[in-house]
Amino acid sequence: MTIVIGGAWPYANGSLHLGHIAALLPGDILARYYRQKGKKVLYVSGSDCNGTPISIRANQEQTTTEIIANRYHEEFSECFKELGFTYDLYTRTDAKHHHESVQEIFLKLMENGYLYTKKIEQAYCEHDKQFLPDRFVEGICPNCGAKARGDQCDNCLKILDPLDLLEKRCKICRNEPVIKETEHFYFAFSQLQQELEDFVNKADEEHRWRENAVALTKRYLHEGVPDRAVTRDLPNGVDVPVAGFERKKIYVWIEAVAGYLTASLEWAKQNSVSIDQLWNEDSVSYYVHGKDNIPFHTVIWPAILMGIKSKTLPTHIISNEYLTLEKRKLSTSRNWAVWVPYILSKYDPDSIRYFLTINAPESRDTDFSWREFIYSHNSELLGAYGNFVNRTLKFTEKSFDGNIPQAEVDTQIKKNTIDLFTTTGDLIEKGHFKQALEGIFQYIRRANRYFDEQQPWIQVKENPINGDVTLATCTYIILNLAQLLQPFLPFSSEKIRKMLGVSKVDWHEQHQLPEKLESVLPLFDRLDIHLIENEYNHLIKSSKL
Repeated sequence: MTIVIGGAWPYANGSLHLGHIAALLPGDILARYYRQKGKKVLYVSGSDCNGTPISIRANQEQTTTEIIANRYHEEFSECFKELGFTYDLYTRTDAKHHHESVQEIFLKLMENGYLYTKKIEQAYCEHDKQFLPDRFVEGICPNCGAKARGDQCDNCLKILDPLDLLEKRCKICRNEPVIKETEHFYFAFSQLQQELEDFVNKADEEHRWRENAVALTKRYLHEGVPDRAVTRDLPNGVDVPVAGFERKKIYVWIEAVAGYLTASLEWAKQNSVSIDQLWNEDSVSYYVHGKDNIPFHTVIWPAILMGIKSKTLPTHIISNEYLTLEKRKLSTSRNWAVWVPYILSKYDPDSIRYFLTINAPESRDTDFSWREFIYSHNSELLGAYGNFVNRTLKFTEKSFDGNIPQAEVDTQIKKNTIDLFTTTGDLIEKGHFKQALEGIFQYIRRANRYFDEQQPWIQVKENPINGDVTLATCTYIILNLAQLLQPFLPFSSEKIRKMLGVSKVDWHEQHQLPEKLESVLPLFDRLDIHLIENEYNHLIKSSKL
């Protein structure tokens, strides 16, 4: 059985912000956890380099889409690496392998009778002399009255057609477009309506999807899934492999989600593995993304997979709600965002991973504030976790010359530790990452209380046998924390393993204590609380509110 994990593909038209990472981080937690369990894992994603947003950015900067895509793909790759993301393959949608595989998928859909041609009316800008891709058309959502793009309203999440918008405007020149006739391929979603409904109902019954994904998808299906265009007159993207349509591109909403399969195909090719060994009816898949991407992963992607007769339909949908910033909605246009390159240049990646997991928008919107970020680092990572590790190992280093007492570990703590691996693993597999991390930190707080109650600094003088038990037990806890926290906080977990001189990474209780400590170093440094005001002021000054 293979665990296939797909992280949503960010548009390569601007830097990543914390909202992106909050949505994508669960994918890495899952990948690390399942690898620790010894499972075969394929964790893929990439940069969306074909989307309209890249064309818009290129127009704004008077440069090419290739230059924009290269700039941000390289930046994304570096950011994910610094954050500890362990993709097996992080690729891009303008790669040759992706284009070829998408074209094969397109032809397979056509061969299976799910694509047909249709003459339609489309927005055309007479000023810019071009048909407008959906995201090049802006206006008012006819459903809720909010400002919206031509493909989707971010306010009510309704999937739109550009012609549905009120007060339409070309995003390039702001002129009102005219309507012209053109011919495109359409996907016959209506043929799969019942199959999609059965698929979603089963996922709901088995509690495999987040509630927001189930509710939103059932709403779409209740309204009836309309046939939608799968080709567009786009400036960049995958060419339609059909005679007479060479100048048209495969629409990004079908092409980008296909990236999960095309990336898997490429990884299989690079590693001389059959794709059937990775994508089959026994595979378990997780799709990790934000709320705004739900319909693309719960309706469109399953429909494509059904259309090509794939047996590997999405198993788990991990769809986060939104992350707000200082009680306001993130806005890239107004620069109201904490950009990932910026925060990585100043703060520990485990601090970022911890905050975005313990405050994850799993079932409702949550807020990032500099005050909470600084205080959570100082009180939880440094004050609870780092403090317990440091005072235990420093005491051992000082009182035992770094030799770890080889005594019998407290039986109740041993039982609690074994149970914690089971409960934490179960929560991770079900997508409850926040609850899983909270459980581990409750364990850490109990460990601190145990250290205080046992008072090893007195025991080593008055009752050395009990002192040995206390230090052996605390070292045992730390040894197992390096395993339990590996999916969440990999950098500090690695520091612990180096201090203990162990290399094993497993998802089960570690009972063999190391004999000798390496040099003991603090896991975290204290953050000055003056940073709260400094960072908030920096945010205000750099924004365009």
